[in-house]
Amino acid sequence: MMIGKHLPTALAAATLVAAPLLVSLAASAGAQTAGEAATAAAMAGPALGDADGAFVVGSKFSEPDGEKLYRRVCAGCHMPDAKGVSTGAGFYPALARNPKLAASGYPVYVVTHGMNGMPPVGQMMTDQQVADVVNYVRTNFGNRYRDKVKPEDVKTAR
Repeated sequence: MMIGKHLPTALAAATLVAAPLLVSLAASAGAQTAGEAATAAAMAGPALGDADGAFVVGSKFSEPDGEKLYRRVCAGCHMPDAKGVSTGAGFYPALARNPKLAASGYPVYVVTHGMNGMPPVGQMMTDQQVADVVNYVRTNFGNRYRDKVKPEDVKTAR
């Protein structure tokens, strides 16, 4: 097999896979704030690994409630049972039975602004969607916090 013959195809494939990631990383590295990083990521194009095009960075999610948003957006890192991961390649804190969720402003802030390794996914959600997913997590997985977050609370936190 001749390398030169297949090189254009291999380069094109590598570019399609790597370009959005490299643009996002470069933009994020130069960003001053998490909001700027989210904006830069939104301009980078589709998220990697999404063959069906369902999740596109910068678009609003279409899920109608907090449970579906959790399953689609949060469960990939925090796990479907919300117990998180503390071994392996990364650390994703448990949301199940989490006393930090008692103050409703804390999860609202983390979802909208990000924290540590978590991106500001709330920048891609409406105020209602952020409120819905925060309320879902705060009332499930062994959490029993009943004071509801309202979209107005999210708007203030942004």
